[in-house]
Amino acid sequence: MLSPMKTLFVLLALVAGAFMPIQAGVNSRLRFMIGDPISAAMISFAVGTLGLAAYVIALRRPWPDSALFSAAPWWLWTGGLMGAFFVAASVILAPRLGAAAMMAWLIAGQLTASVFLDHFGLVGFALREASPLRMLGAGLLVAGALLVQHF
Repeated sequence: MLSPMKTLFVLLALVAGAFMPIQAGVNSRLRFMIGDPISAAMISFAVGTLGLAAYVIALRRPWPDSALFSAAPWWLWTGGLMGAFFVAASVILAPRLGAAAMMAWLIAGQLTASVFLDHFGLVGFALREASPLRMLGAGLLVAGALLVQHF
């Protein structure tokens, strides 16, 4: 049984996951309104940035010391680029694959990468062996994505 806090985190993950295909559909419609997928992704990211800025200002979150910025490894700055790539890719993929197939492939890619990251303890994740059952689970997601794509 999950603790109340873990249950809250699972529910948060479910809601965030549900927002992914909704966001892709909304951004895809924006793309058709303005005529360009990359511009739609940029607008989406700009609106998200403004929303986060308003949140930080409203909660009076302290800005990190500038020394922390220069001390950070270079790869810590790539998260925003990966997010921008994800949003742009979903804008392009959503109308071509449909919500279900797009999400199936995205989730299959996410889990496959996650098993790899856990196995090698990369980018701050704790080491968790890529056991045969974990690899089977990732493989089943790929098989599921194939089924969703073709049927």
